[in-house]
Amino acid sequence: MAGTREGGLRASLTNKTKYGDDFYAKIGREGGKNGTSGGFASDVIGKDGLTGRQRAIIAGEKGGKKSRRTKKETV
Repeated sequence: MAGTREGGLRASLTNKTKYGDDFYAKIGREGGKNGTSGGFASDVIGKDGLTGRQRAIIAGEKGGKKSRRTKKETV
């Protein structure tokens, strides 16, 4: 079962049971904070006066506005 989708789901369930529902968010947060290249997890204020998280919000807004998906037209 190791390496299969079913095994992954069971491992995920085990991790969430042992360590809490936010287990994957916690380890992702740790990895982002341990990075030394800055990026979106950075708390350092850059030349533009924004932290990485603030910069990510702005970038996400720009990407969302330029989304290729259009509204469904009713005929």
